[in-house]
Amino acid sequence: MQKFHSPLEAFLYWETNTPDLIFLKQPLKDKTVNYTYREAGIEARKMASALKEMGFVAGDHIALMSKNCAHWIMADLAIMMVNCISIPIYPTLNADTIKLILDHSESKGIIIGKLDNYESQKSGIPDIPKISISLYGENDGMIWEDLVEKNTPLEDMPSKNSEDLHTIIYTSGTTGRPKGVMHTVGNFMESTHVFPELFKIPNHLRMFSYLPLAHVAERLIFNTGISLGATVYFTHSLETFAKDLEDAQPHLFFAVPRIWTKFREKILEAIPQKKLKTLLKIPILNTIIKSKLQKKLGLKEARFICSAAAPLSSDVIIWFKKIGLIICQGYGMTEDGCVSHFNLPDANKIGTVGKTVPGAKVKLSSEGEICIKNNCLMKGYFKEPEMTASVFDDEGYLKTGDMGELDHDGYLTITGRIKDQFKTDKGKYISPSYMELLASKNTNIEQICIVGTGIPQPIALVTLSGLGEALTKDALCASLEETIGNINEEVEKHEKIEKVVVMKEDWNVDNGLTTASLKIKRNAIERIHQPYYKQWFEGSDKVIFE
Repeated sequence: MQKFHSPLEAFLYWETNTPDLIFLKQPLKDKTVNYTYREAGIEARKMASALKEMGFVAGDHIALMSKNCAHWIMADLAIMMVNCISIPIYPTLNADTIKLILDHSESKGIIIGKLDNYESQKSGIPDIPKISISLYGENDGMIWEDLVEKNTPLEDMPSKNSEDLHTIIYTSGTTGRPKGVMHTVGNFMESTHVFPELFKIPNHLRMFSYLPLAHVAERLIFNTGISLGATVYFTHSLETFAKDLEDAQPHLFFAVPRIWTKFREKILEAIPQKKLKTLLKIPILNTIIKSKLQKKLGLKEARFICSAAAPLSSDVIIWFKKIGLIICQGYGMTEDGCVSHFNLPDANKIGTVGKTVPGAKVKLSSEGEICIKNNCLMKGYFKEPEMTASVFDDEGYLKTGDMGELDHDGYLTITGRIKDQFKTDKGKYISPSYMELLASKNTNIEQICIVGTGIPQPIALVTLSGLGEALTKDALCASLEETIGNINEEVEKHEKIEKVVVMKEDWNVDNGLTTASLKIKRNAIERIHQPYYKQWFEGSDKVIFE
């Protein structure tokens, strides 16, 4: 693999050596627009000239707010070309959080791309220069296409040092306000050098970019792609997601647990579990069924399939393995550049997040907290020196806030998050993650949050999957009671779940109950529902409907 010193250097290499290779494939409502490396380079260079013309200078912070699309990438390249610092913003944030990030990050301008509801967000943007992209229906401030037409491509490219600040990534945050994680050019390239060799990814692979590029994992995956001269596919909308993925057939695919459970749910809606199990037992049909399912999911040609961001139930991993898809769980976070732990196809211990990747070291504190050290730990939290100092120990290890266990082979199991622990009114501490994983085996459950502050025993708050919503009330109650009974056989007396409460609404990004990476926001859920815990606990029914 060619080794580069910066993402920009990688792009410039492929722009020169494979100018006619398709770099970005952007589906629209009625067509797909392709950009070769040469075409993307010309557009990014013209935008870089426009940014210079507007008065931006090296070191300025420029925000980028958009769903994943071709122009997210070209905007990011243009920001690099003028030696500025990118401030990616999640496209689903509300106006108040957008303002908080833009003010805190000292952003001097913003590029506005593909968004679902910009009208509700625009009040969060202060009086700074705005560039919007009319291809996606936005026309606020200066127009990208006009600037591209008026400017000539920037020729002189900056040289980058490994210690130069590359980006500030604001964590989506399951608790509290977002923190600005500073990563250098060297940090990003360290992960780029680790992953291709680890995952055995070839040059010129196909990639499918759909998880938010404002999230460190997707950004680093894309960074790996740009270093390998990849062709990157995007999705037009949630409605076209399945077809867009099927058309792309990427060589590398990364998903969060919620995506995997959704995939399974859709398959089981088409082929009930009992029928699928029977078909997979028939030798000739087994191969045909697996092949068709893999192709329909868009994963027929995937070389490496991974899950991260939150724990994925072993039951789900085993289920996909039966249709020929090997999911490798990994572990990392914004602050450590995702260079931490991964399972691999030939070393995949289900239920763990794998062993340390090359360049990473791990230790457990006396309290069982996972501590990580590598060559791409964050530079710190922007403008937060005390907070930065508090997350590193005396040996320079990052304190992750996660609890874990290491087995004798070096595989790491995440056992919970320190802040997720709660105390019942019996004075017993409970870590809910393990029980939530067990509950996720039930395909009728979409999301689960086990709580119990101020009551004698924990209760489970759940939202239903499509399969669960299709059941009669009696059948659903029986299914949920059986799941809770099975969990209670495996846990200590003080951990036994007393009730299940079925929520009347989903937890999602729009209502502020999940992060952009689809992790539940436990604090937000508890803030809404904690006043009802005692009432639910004292109710006579085992399953309660909100």
